[in-house]
Amino acid sequence: MKQLDKLAEIVKAHALEHYEDGGWDVIMECWTNKEIQEHLEEAKATTPEEAIKAFQWLVNVYAERQADAVNSAF
Repeated sequence: MKQLDKLAEIVKAHALEHYEDGGWDVIMECWTNKEIQEHLEEAKATTPEEAIKAFQWLVNVYAERQADAVNSAF
């Protein structure tokens, strides 16, 4: 298995483990393995820690949008 394949699997496992933790659900539901790998390659991630960090800013954006959607419903 290639390094990017392994890192993508680590990101997906982390996303599944943190599915309810604001934003990680979007990675699980909307991102393909290829898209995850491309993002990791662009971020030059080579370790599991770097792979998770490469997605953290993006997950935070999704979490903010989800929170805004919930807050605007009332």
